[in-house]
Amino acid sequence: MVQNYRYLNKWTIKNNYSLPLILDIIENIDIKKVFTKLDLRWEYNNIQIKKGDEWKVAFTTPERSFEPTVMSFGLTNSLVIFQIIMNKILQNLINMGKVESFIDDVIMRTKEEERHNEVVEEVVRRLAENDLYVKSKKYK
Repeated sequence: MVQNYRYLNKWTIKNNYSLPLILDIIENIDIKKVFTKLDLRWEYNNIQIKKGDEWKVAFTTPERSFEPTVMSFGLTNSLVIFQIIMNKILQNLINMGKVESFIDDVIMRTKEEERHNEVVEEVVRRLAENDLYVKSKKYK
């Protein structure tokens, strides 16, 4: 099913939080030796729509009308909101230079293998605490 949010997006106030640049992420990799990449499942479907705003994304089918309670792909600000959530969840690890996040991708990097497993476990624990899960087939 495809929903057309152009009219709603036209009137939505854009969030000016900027997404990280891929080139900056690559530059920050520097001299690390061990890497792990995770790709998350159901990114937008983990973001609750503000209580009382469900009517804004309502749609009708021949069967009935629906008011989704979670964010859909295609809504203005959905990428930015998810990036903000990921940055908050992983903030201190990002600040320490051990993790980079780009929307639904998380890259962990360390110099030594022993410490790397601890970082991966910490990231996975934080994701699970926030009901975010990894696509097992895209884990590298």
